[in-house]
Amino acid sequence: MNRIAVIEDHERLSLMVGKALSAAGIEADLFARIDSAWLALKNTPYALIVVDRGLPDGDGLSLVRRLRDAGHLVPCLMLTARNALHDRVEGLESGADDYLVKPFSMEELVARVRALMRRPAAMQSLTPSYVDLRIVPEAATMHCGGESASLAPAELQIMLGLVQAGGKTVRRNALESAAWGLSEAVTPNAMDVAMHRLRKKLYAIGSSVQIVNLRGLGYALSDLGETR
Repeated sequence: MNRIAVIEDHERLSLMVGKALSAAGIEADLFARIDSAWLALKNTPYALIVVDRGLPDGDGLSLVRRLRDAGHLVPCLMLTARNALHDRVEGLESGADDYLVKPFSMEELVARVRALMRRPAAMQSLTPSYVDLRIVPEAATMHCGGESASLAPAELQIMLGLVQAGGKTVRRNALESAAWGLSEAVTPNAMDVAMHRLRKKLYAIGSSVQIVNLRGLGYALSDLGETR
């Protein structure tokens, strides 16, 4: 999954972070409070969490501790205006994976996020692939041989989820969460429309990969070349 959670109560900074991440091919759900973020974190398998220390309903470190106590190993990047060494040490000892002191550049934030997303045990390629299909998140494109097709933000997240599953079934609600998050209103047929467009794009670039709908289970990628 290439969607992350950003928990930051400064609205302008939060929107800037979300825009910078989106430009890098990483979609983000934005939250301003710990309580609303916790509800989302329990139901969505985010790839990473960016959390500010100073939030309206508490210290962001309390959320990190709560996650670690519950056994969640999702990488956490702390944002803070505190530059003292003991503050950074406290954050790392509480389970944070990295610390970024304000003010910071969006380029550095994106670089830190990418580094942490590459850190989990299941190391994921920056350009995940399956059979003859390759996804380039930064360019929001998918490629087969010398052909390519552009992907809308939701389509990119769906294809990343399917490619990274490597042919295994991905639940429909998991793909919907990755594509549209929890903050966007999604029409009942949004997934069907996205799948129709993606199938047309796969055909247009000549890929042997197709998207199959396993009713009641979800979606998966299948290699047409195996049946030819």
